[in-house]
Amino acid sequence: QVQVVESGGGLVQAGGSLRLSCAASGRIFSINAMGWYRQAPGKQRELVARITTGGTTNYADSVKGRFTISRDNAKNTVYLQMNSLEPEDTAVYCCAAEVVAPTTLRAGVYWGQGTQVTVSS
Repeated sequence: QVQVVESGGGLVQAGGSLRLSCAASGRIFSINAMGWYRQAPGKQRELVARITTGGTTNYADSVKGRFTISRDNAKNTVYLQMNSLEPEDTAVYCCAAEVVAPTTLRAGVYWGQGTQVTVSS
């Protein structure tokens, strides 16, 4: 099995910063990509940022220039540095890891439980 665990959420005032971390562990041959998604109340889940093993990144337009995703491949860990936070960033942030299994060499997506980020105005 694969475990994905997030940390770093919390309450912050508008304009502040938070750093989220996400670590994948367990039966992992390799990880193709890791990403952060968020879901606000009454809204659909959306991609925030994603990074591949090679370092290719993509961001939602709403966070470009404010959020930075980075990755430590040796630790199977991804980080999301969030600056200039806005109340509209309030959501549950979930991490997803695209993991290749060691026995089948097939990729599957594993999700963490999520961490709450609340930005007050």
